[in-house]
Amino acid sequence: MPGCGIGRSNRWRHYPAVASTWHVTRLVPGTFHHGPGAFPSRTGGFYRPVRARTDLSWLPFSQLGSTVLTAISDLEVVQEEETGSLWHLRYPLSSGDGHLVVATTRPETMLGDTAVAVHPDDERYRHLIGQTVDLPLTDRTIPIIADDYVDPEFGSGCVKITPAHDFNDYAMGERHQLPKINILTADAKINEEAPERFHGLDRFDARALVVEEFDALGLLEKIEPHVLKVPRGDRSGAVIEPWLTPQWYVDAKTLAKPAIDAVETGAIQFVPKQWENTYFAWMRDIQDWCISRQLWWGHRIPAWYDPEGNVYVGKSEKQVRQTHHLSADVELTQDEDVLDTWFSSALWTFSTLGWPANNADLKTFHPASVLVTGFDIIFFWVARMIMMSLQFMDEVPFHTVYVHGLVRDGEGQKMSKSKGNVLDPIDLIDGIELDALVNKRTTHLMQPQLASKIEKATRKQFPGGIPGYGTDALRYTFYSLASTGRDIKFDIGRMEGYRNFCNKIWNASRYVLSHTEGHELYPGEASLSLADRWIQSRLEATLSEVEAAYDSYRFDLASQSLYDFVWNEFCDWYLELSKPLLWDKGSAAAEQLAARRTLVEVLEQSLRMLHPFMPFLTEEVWQTIAPLVGRRGDSIMLAPWPERCPEKLDGESEEEIDWLKQMIVAIRTIRAESNIPPGTELPVFMVNTTPADEARLSRNEAYLGKLAKVSEITICAQGEEVPASLMALCGDLEIRVPIAGVVDIGAEVKRLDRDIERRKQEVAKLSEKLSNEAFVARAPAEIVATEQQKLDQAESALSTLQRQRTQIEELRSD
Repeated sequence: MPGCGIGRSNRWRHYPAVASTWHVTRLVPGTFHHGPGAFPSRTGGFYRPVRARTDLSWLPFSQLGSTVLTAISDLEVVQEEETGSLWHLRYPLSSGDGHLVVATTRPETMLGDTAVAVHPDDERYRHLIGQTVDLPLTDRTIPIIADDYVDPEFGSGCVKITPAHDFNDYAMGERHQLPKINILTADAKINEEAPERFHGLDRFDARALVVEEFDALGLLEKIEPHVLKVPRGDRSGAVIEPWLTPQWYVDAKTLAKPAIDAVETGAIQFVPKQWENTYFAWMRDIQDWCISRQLWWGHRIPAWYDPEGNVYVGKSEKQVRQTHHLSADVELTQDEDVLDTWFSSALWTFSTLGWPANNADLKTFHPASVLVTGFDIIFFWVARMIMMSLQFMDEVPFHTVYVHGLVRDGEGQKMSKSKGNVLDPIDLIDGIELDALVNKRTTHLMQPQLASKIEKATRKQFPGGIPGYGTDALRYTFYSLASTGRDIKFDIGRMEGYRNFCNKIWNASRYVLSHTEGHELYPGEASLSLADRWIQSRLEATLSEVEAAYDSYRFDLASQSLYDFVWNEFCDWYLELSKPLLWDKGSAAAEQLAARRTLVEVLEQSLRMLHPFMPFLTEEVWQTIAPLVGRRGDSIMLAPWPERCPEKLDGESEEEIDWLKQMIVAIRTIRAESNIPPGTELPVFMVNTTPADEARLSRNEAYLGKLAKVSEITICAQGEEVPASLMALCGDLEIRVPIAGVVDIGAEVKRLDRDIERRKQEVAKLSEKLSNEAFVARAPAEIVATEQQKLDQAESALSTLQRQRTQIEELRSD
C-alpha cells in the first residue's frame, strides 16, 4: 500500500487512493442538490453565466505531444516578471482631427478593441469624450469613454479596451455596456471576428503582423523595452489568455462567510497561528470559483441540455427525466465539461467516510482532529474543504490545521524536474547508483536541452550516487526540520547524522541486552546509584519536554529533546557511568540490580517516545527489550505512551552529575590538548576545594577513576605546594595534572610550534581571500559563508594552540 515504505500507519479500510474512487465518483453529482443548503442550478450555489469571470483563464499548451486546453482559476496562474516591449499605437480620430496614442504589451488584442478610455478629469482629452476613433486594420469605429480606472500618468493617458481578453477591461466593459468581441479560438488562434487575413494565425504570429501593418500605415508611434508580468500556467509554464467562454461557477462569497466565522471563533485553529492571516486574506476577498474544466478526465458536470438549450441538473439522466417529467423522445445531452479536481477534493473529509449515508464511520471520524498540509494549498484545498463541510455536513471538517513548510533543496531552491534537484524519498531510503540517478533526473524532461546541465550537476553533487540511509533516518530528518518557517532546506548531511543516531541506539541496545538478558531483574532489592537517579530524572524531564512539544506541534523541538537525551545523556554518559558498577565484581548486588533495571527501563521508555519518529528500529529493538520489563504486546504501536512520574525529578542528582561531567571533561581536555595517550592513568591534585567539593570527590571517586582515567586524587590544603602541572577550572576548583613523566615539554613545544605555524598560514590565506572585494561580490553567498566559517574555526584553533603553548612554557620556566 502507498506510504508503507515510509512507516505510515493508516486505517487502510478508510484509505481511498485518489478522489476518483468508485464511491466518490458516484456521490459528486449529488453535491449539486443534496444535503442542507443544497446547490441548485443557475441560482444559489452553482450557476453558469455566459461571460468571463475574474477567476477564469484559458490555457493553451502542449505537453509531451498532447494538447490540453482548459479553463483554470486565478490561483493556478503565476505572474512571472519578464522583459518585453510596450508598443505605442495611433488610433485616428473619426473626425480627422488627429489621433490618440494607446500603449499595449499585446498588440494583437487590438483586433477585439471596443473602446478607448481616458480619465474624466484629464484636460487633454475631456473634449473628446463621446467621440469615436477609427480602429486601424478593421472597418470599425469605437467610442472614446471616460472611466476613473485610467491612470492619466501612464503612457499617453489613453487606454485601449478589449473586454473579451483582459479582466480589467472586462469590468470596464460591464460598467459601460461595451460589446465583447472574442478574437481567439480555443487554441489561441485568431478567429473569424478579425479581418480575414488574420484568420488562423497563432496569437504571436498575429502580433507580428499587426505591428508590421501599423508600421506600414505610419501608425506605429514607437516601441519601448518594458518589464511586464506575464501570466503563465503554474504547471505548464505556458502563456495563458483570458477567454470569453461559458463556465460553471460556485457562489464562493456565500460559502466563505461561515468558513471565516469557523476560524474567527476558534472552531478551527491554524498552527502556526500566523497562517490564519493568509486564510483570511484569501477568504475575505474571495471571487466566484470556476469549477468547470475542459479535460478528457475527471468527474462529469451532472447537467443535461435539451435542444432548446434548457439545462437540467441531477444525479443522473434518469433522475433528471423523472424530476422534470421529460419523456424519452426529448433528447438530452450531458455537459462535456468535468469538475475541477479541487472540487472533488474539497469533499474529501466526508466523502471518504460513506456520505451521504449517515453511517457509523461518518459519526465516528467526522470531524477529524488534525489536517497536516503545506501552506501552498491553504486556499486550493483547506479553505474549500472547510466551505464544503460546513455546507453539506453543517460542521467543520477538522479542528486543527497544521501547516508545514515546503521541502526545498540544500540551497533553498524549489525542487523541480527542470532544475534536476528532485530527491526521491525512496532513493534516500534504499540508495541509488549514480548512473541510475542521472537517468532518473534526465528522462522525460519537458525541456530536454537541460539534460546535459542536470547530468553534470548531479555527477558533481553525488559522485558516488546516494547511499541508503533507511526510513527511520529520513523520517527523523524531516521531523528535525519541521520548524514554523515557510521553507525546509533539505540537507543530506543531516540524514547521515540521524542514520548514525539510529546506529547509536542499536549499539546502546546491544550493551543493555548484554547486561540484562539472563539476569533476574524482578523482584529483588535494588539500591539506586547517583547515576541511576540522575538518568531517571532526565528521562522524566525529557518526557515533559516532548509532550509539551507535541502539544504545540513543534516536532522539531520534540525530536531535538529526544536526540539530546538518548545520545548525549543516556548513551554518552549513563552507559559509561553504569560500567564501574556492572564491571566491578566488588559492587553491591543491590546497586548492580538497580543499574540493570535502570538500563532496560530507561531504554524501553525511550523507545516508546522515539517510535513515532523512527518506527522500524524501535519496533525491532522493543520486541526484545519489552519482555525484560514485563511488557507484552504484538507491537510497540499498541503500547501505551510512557506515564509521567514527577517524583522521579531529582534536582540534587542532576546538579551533582553536571559537576561530575565538568570534572571529567576538564581532565579529558587536558589529556587531549597535551597529547597524553587516552589510556594513561593520571594523578590529579585538587586545589581550592570546598567541603561540598570534597564530599562529591569522595562519593564519585570510582566514576572519575573509570571515566577520566584518574589513578589518584589528592586534595591540597590552602597554600600547599603543588608539582608543575597543567590546570583546568571547574568553577573555583582548580584541577591540576602533574606533567612529570607524562609530558615531554620540549617535544610538546616543538609540536605546538608546528601546528601554530600551519594554522597561521591557514588564517592568513583565508583572511586574504575574504578581504578580496571582488571575491565577496561575485561568489555565491553560501560559498562566502563557508569560507568565513573556515576562518572562524581556524582562528579558534590557533587561539587554543597559542594558549596551550603559553601554559607549557610557564611550566618549563617553573
